[in-house]
Amino acid sequence: MRFVTLIIDKRRELSIKYKKLLTSDTNTVLISKDLISAIKIIQDKEPDLIIISDSIDNDIPDYCKKIRALTYNMRPIIVATSKSAELQDRLAVLENGADDFISEPVNAEEFVMRIKAHIRRELESNMDKKVFLPGKNYSMRALKRAISENNFWASMLVSIENFQNYKETYTELASDKLVQTFTAIINSALSENDYLGAISENEFLIITDGVKAEQIANFLTFAFDAVAQKFYSPQDIKRGFMLMRGDEFAGRRSNFVHTTIGVVTNEFSQYKDTAQLMNSLIQIHGTADLPSKSNYLIERPRISGENSVQINNKIVIIEEDEAMSLLLRTILDLQGYEIINSLETIPALVIIDAGTNLKGLELCKKLRENPDFGRTKIIVTSTLHDKELILNTGADLYIPKPYEISNIIKWVETILTN
Repeated sequence: MRFVTLIIDKRRELSIKYKKLLTSDTNTVLISKDLISAIKIIQDKEPDLIIISDSIDNDIPDYCKKIRALTYNMRPIIVATSKSAELQDRLAVLENGADDFISEPVNAEEFVMRIKAHIRRELESNMDKKVFLPGKNYSMRALKRAISENNFWASMLVSIENFQNYKETYTELASDKLVQTFTAIINSALSENDYLGAISENEFLIITDGVKAEQIANFLTFAFDAVAQKFYSPQDIKRGFMLMRGDEFAGRRSNFVHTTIGVVTNEFSQYKDTAQLMNSLIQIHGTADLPSKSNYLIERPRISGENSVQINNKIVIIEEDEAMSLLLRTILDLQGYEIINSLETIPALVIIDAGTNLKGLELCKKLRENPDFGRTKIIVTSTLHDKELILNTGADLYIPKPYEISNIIKWVETILTN
């Protein structure tokens, strides 16, 4: 995790001395001589720590107050340095927003140790406790810093797909171990200058050199698939999917976990802010996601831009009972889904009645074997209460008949948003 420290000091020699003391592989130190240039640095870099000297023209307590007002949404550490050792001066500075007051001349070792202590507390407050990585807020700050850089960089949104299904099936403890293992794999692929942070419990952000982004993505997809098999039961490995808990008779099939990586660089687009960059990352990540296989995708000019990912809400209903078919069509249409009558257009979901002669199971198997329907979810309803047999044909969810309409509506929403 790399920190940014801003020194606001008019004195050239002392500010350079402080910079040399604090600069390290994990701490970038910037110097500003006035409020105007300091504000620009604060807006672009969002420094973690700001050192303000009373050498500036403004009254230092008032200056601390202004800086704190400007940075209310990121809350950096503010350390004031002053030639004064008066109690009232210290109290005034602390009262107006500073976190610490250091009287000059300073002892070099004490100065460095006190700054390191502040940085350590800042690190701990931004750390995700499960994976020991900076959390979402700090990751957004790191993205903002990347945008302000002129060098060739890449940002990578890395996720573990089907993670919630795995967590529900194998417990939170097992899912924590899965995430921690993947975090270790990612760390092994990065250098000291790269950034790795957590966006959520199963999503990560990497900021790296644009040249090596594809090499990292290629390694991570290979390495994740290589170790993922160790996190399933022998029964699930034999089946080829996770058998999830449903209702008493219902059963749900879920693909194994895999990783999806979306990569965006500043080669083709100059991003204005983190919101615009995150939207691009989310779009390219969504395009990269495959149903059951790890994959990565790097932004290219032909697929960059807004609204490149379209939402599929089409549903095909294949039901022997005409009254039930009409009821399902009507209710799902009212829910905002587009009901289509043919499989010539690839739908988001197919609801299949297995039928009295189980022909529906043959159709389910054919659809699952067809790569064109790789992203299509399949729900099978049947009076045959053998959920493992039905799920083995490729169904994502089995619902026994008879069922409540409210129950199937709930499952449609769940399966299309998962």
